[in-house]
Amino acid sequence: MPGLYLTAIIGSAAGIALLDRRWRLAAWHAPARTAGAVLLGTAFFLAWDAVGIASGVFVKGDSPLLIGIDLAPHLPLEEPFFLAFLCYLALVVEAAARRMLDRADRASRRSPESS
Repeated sequence: MPGLYLTAIIGSAAGIALLDRRWRLAAWHAPARTAGAVLLGTAFFLAWDAVGIASGVFVKGDSPLLIGIDLAPHLPLEEPFFLAFLCYLALVVEAAARRMLDRADRASRRSPESS
């Protein structure tokens, strides 16, 4: 099934975006900052991939799940989408964890300490 991997990445990103929208964690909290971080992170990891490909560490295997379009040797079209998703997911998870820790900290300050 060509394109299944890209479809899964886009579907997963849509699910994370819905969670982000519901709790305003990243893109719905600071859209410009989130876009900048995702773009910067994606560029960084694409450069990392280029070094890995040039050194022979990263090679693209054959998979019927890929569309079959390569942006460069051993760099399938799906890779930038995956890297952008990875960066966005990291931002959403970090923001959610920070919010949970902040709430726990506030709750602990409100409750009387046990001696």
